[in-house]
Amino acid sequence: MVAAAPHSETFLKAGNGWPLVGALSFAQLVSWGSIYYAFSLFVVPMEADLGWSRTSLNGALSLGLLTAGLVAYPVGKLIDARGGRLLMSIGSLLASLLFVAWAYVEHVAAFYVIWFGLGVCMALTLYEPVFVVLTRLFPENYRFRITMLTLVGGFASTAFIPLTAWWIEALGWRDALLALAACNLLYCLPVHALMLRDKAGGAVATEASVVAGADSPMRRALRHPVFWGLVVCFTFYYATFSALTFHFIPMFDERGFSLSLAVGVIAVIGPAQVAGRIILLLFGRKLTAATTGRIIVLMFPVSVALLVLFPDSVAALFAFATIYGCANGIMTIVRGTAVPDLLWREGYGAISGALTLPANIAKALAPSIAAFVWAFFGNYGPVLWVVMAGALVSAAGFWFAASKSKTPAG
Repeated sequence: MVAAAPHSETFLKAGNGWPLVGALSFAQLVSWGSIYYAFSLFVVPMEADLGWSRTSLNGALSLGLLTAGLVAYPVGKLIDARGGRLLMSIGSLLASLLFVAWAYVEHVAAFYVIWFGLGVCMALTLYEPVFVVLTRLFPENYRFRITMLTLVGGFASTAFIPLTAWWIEALGWRDALLALAACNLLYCLPVHALMLRDKAGGAVATEASVVAGADSPMRRALRHPVFWGLVVCFTFYYATFSALTFHFIPMFDERGFSLSLAVGVIAVIGPAQVAGRIILLLFGRKLTAATTGRIIVLMFPVSVALLVLFPDSVAALFAFATIYGCANGIMTIVRGTAVPDLLWREGYGAISGALTLPANIAKALAPSIAAFVWAFFGNYGPVLWVVMAGALVSAAGFWFAASKSKTPAG
């Protein structure tokens, strides 16, 4: 069992730790909303003001996503050793400074440097590090607390897309970035620096570590079939997720659907994600993590099948958005709990970081691969079949991992 660090025990007793979980939940909402979701709203005004191409602007985002994947493992290893307080505080402070730099940017090269830094901020502040923190501080009920945290975090796009759009319209895009900097500086930084008492690893040896002696958790994971099943699952999941996300609008346009209908369908995904997490919150305690994951990964190919089999049906579009969104919402929780549930809690940060690396690379490359398939065949039909194949491979990866979760490391 992983025990909370001694210096944090007194603090966690207050409200059974829920004030901390609540504060971290809203910090996730702010971090996701500002660092991740707000980007798309700045493309058009920056394109008009600076004359940069849309390709060069989106290339900076791709660099940020790749950077987040590349640094995920060392960040996770550091959190295992030193806790999340310092690193997450640095992430929020750095994000604030980089938003200020972005507000005054004039050159493309500087913009890419900024997004390299924001990629580091993603690795330091988004779900992966906070999942490690909650798993260590609350070993008896971390799944429930992670579910609650993602329930709040799921509203990040709902809150920050319209808020950022309003700031851009009222203040201009540069001052809107200063407002995002203030959000990270005035809320996220105090939460991570003052409320989060997770200073050091504080983990005691688990049953797995006793069996393996001095062998590191990461090395054991690399020899364990569960780890590689999860690698396959999450890599292909994030690839299909990213490919669909960035091709929704052109795909709907190709099929003759209006922009307003496409936006309406996409708008269903966010609430469906939250609904999925509420369902898990109400009924998930009766299911094991392996069972929950087995069900959820099958919902992705089912949702894509609706797009393939009923290309002209509006009802199928909304059914797709509902199933896809619900599955995505729960998949975030499965992603956060798969390592401690199917492997072990020791070394969670490093193992989670190692899983994140190929997943983030796939997330960054998938939209371009989908565009290449579309250009080669001239329509989105083959793209959807590729996405379907990826979803099936992802499902197979999780089912394999779940079936091997009781197998000792070799």
